[in-house]
Amino acid sequence: MTSGPTPPVAKRVEHTRTHHGDVFVDNYEWLRDKADPAVVAHLEAENAYTEAVTAPLEPLRQQIFDEIKARTKETDLSVPTRRGDWWYYARTFAGKQYGVQCRCPVADAADWNPPVLDERIDIPGEQVLLDQNVEAEGHDFFALGAAGVSPDGHILAYSVDVVGDERYTLRFKDLRTGELYDDEIPGIGAGVTWATDSNTVYYSTVDDAWRPDTVWRYRIGAGQPAEQVYHEADERFWLSVGRTRSDAYVLIAAGSSITSEVRYADAGDPDAEFTVVLPRRDGVEYAVEHAVVSGQDRFLILHNDGAVNFTLVQTPVGEPGDQQTLIPGRDDVRLDAVDAFAEHLVISYRADGLPRIQLWPISADGEYQAPQEVSFDTELMSSGLSANPNWNGPRLRIGATSFITPMRVYDVDLVSGARTLLREQPVLGDYRRDDYVERRDWAVAADGTRIPVSVVHRADLQFPAPTLIYGYGAYEMCEDPAFSIARLSLLDRGMVFAVAHVRGGGEMGRLWYEHGKILAKKNSFTDFVAVARHLVDTGATTPAQLVAMGGSAGGLLMGAVTNLAPEAFAGVVAQVPFVDPLTTILDPSLPLTVTEWDEWGNPLGDKDVYFYMKSYSPYENIAEREYPKILAMTSLNDTRVYYVEPAKWVAALRHTTTGANPVLLKTQMNAGHGGISGRYERWKETAFCYAWVLNAAGTTRS
Repeated sequence: MTSGPTPPVAKRVEHTRTHHGDVFVDNYEWLRDKADPAVVAHLEAENAYTEAVTAPLEPLRQQIFDEIKARTKETDLSVPTRRGDWWYYARTFAGKQYGVQCRCPVADAADWNPPVLDERIDIPGEQVLLDQNVEAEGHDFFALGAAGVSPDGHILAYSVDVVGDERYTLRFKDLRTGELYDDEIPGIGAGVTWATDSNTVYYSTVDDAWRPDTVWRYRIGAGQPAEQVYHEADERFWLSVGRTRSDAYVLIAAGSSITSEVRYADAGDPDAEFTVVLPRRDGVEYAVEHAVVSGQDRFLILHNDGAVNFTLVQTPVGEPGDQQTLIPGRDDVRLDAVDAFAEHLVISYRADGLPRIQLWPISADGEYQAPQEVSFDTELMSSGLSANPNWNGPRLRIGATSFITPMRVYDVDLVSGARTLLREQPVLGDYRRDDYVERRDWAVAADGTRIPVSVVHRADLQFPAPTLIYGYGAYEMCEDPAFSIARLSLLDRGMVFAVAHVRGGGEMGRLWYEHGKILAKKNSFTDFVAVARHLVDTGATTPAQLVAMGGSAGGLLMGAVTNLAPEAFAGVVAQVPFVDPLTTILDPSLPLTVTEWDEWGNPLGDKDVYFYMKSYSPYENIAEREYPKILAMTSLNDTRVYYVEPAKWVAALRHTTTGANPVLLKTQMNAGHGGISGRYERWKETAFCYAWVLNAAGTTRS
């Protein structure tokens, strides 16, 4: 009788951590030093073990990869978007990992109908702005950050990351000659914003904790160093910079999880000084948009001062105290955003757990007209604005999708309201929407709270069935319905896919988020377990067929529920998982720690927060029990959730668990938080994960 592969055994080196009189002995903290050859050797041994254990799944992995590839239109192009005298679009080519940014000239300035372009033939006047495949040559990892063309259409500013650490290098390309400028700026954040002089850009740099903390202004070709425009000293705040759609102002937004402050300056003045819109007040968040109504410049301000789900007000620019309420706050509607155009506003909001859109026409006399709802006829369709760079165009571009509806792109005529379908994401092969069903379900948490659950599966499925349950539940982020070609490989093998919209997310409004953070964080975990048990109790699945998945903060969710209810799951996939949160949040020198205190609490200064976090930290609550099969996936160069967290977690699980279920760790040695780069490599990684999921759920369908 032959034995299976032998898992690596990490050495145990006692490391003591003491806070608030509590002593914790961490035997695997030595794994934090990725410059240590012993650490790299251990990670490589883990990879070898994972590959050996999963080797029997290779045929299934290959089959799933082939299905994703066969269903994807590999040579394709996006719906063109007009900016000035050009139509902009992206191309993909069969066999190439990355996209290509292109444009072609507008033939008739009065014609706003996007041209129907054929990806198989040459496009008249086409200009390649940036071929990411060329940029990626010679690099194991490649990510494009910004790619913005100057307002006059002559210069492309773009940023690239070839390590995975989210520090980008900014370059400039003259689109008239195809030549690169000598100017090159390393170590910036991803984004770049043009001033309207088409010669000046704004960008941010990050500090040692990877926090965007400084905004700079740079004049291309001037031979002068960048000018510091604003530095944010408060370590809780991140900076972002952008230009209003009207091209009137550049905005610098400083934001923590609970507080905002916005500055504005004339976008046409390369020496402009910035002015604060509303001074920051702890706990008050706001966002600013510029509108012109009856010839008057106005700021539209979405804020939560006295309105938990936000209210929308308008004020003359420069007179923030003169506020007029446009939309009062409501308990059942969460206002998400306002977008201003020359003759209308677009209000993005959430109701009944889903994103919605309203159009507000502006009459010639400056009055807002009755809102027009942009609605769809299916329960789980989610919609939102697509590319809309033009201040005064006659069309509004929107996108809509669901679990069974590939992404659809529409143009809405702003005079007639007529909606034109421009494109539906192609799905090659025999995909038929009617072969699948999607529905909204509700589970009940221990405290009586109703938890929304989104469910999709084949229409002919027999129950109970293998099920993958996904969750996130942090930062007020919403897991809205969206189509996935790759997911069809699970559904067509008889698997149910369910999303648990647990507290900590924002699906049900701001209080849904508030009730799943800091000292209420455990609601996220108990909600997820309640959804899992609901799926079993209603006959959808059984514990032996149920696999859980989550990533990043959703990886914390996975680690916590694995400790809380290991018997509820046959397997757990934790992707770049935040499974050692207390160690991280106790160290303000680590990236993101101080900015995260508004989300998790400050365990350094608050004893109650320390012991509350310790009571749910996945790493610190591992016990001698039988755990389900576990697959942890991480990246060596991740700067958001260090690889050391899942590495320590897996080592401790393997040392402690009393069961025979394998605990696996897979580390991408040349990637960051978003995982491996290149679409074919991503498909392989997805196939690896899905093959493991299907096997863990006990399905035998090939």
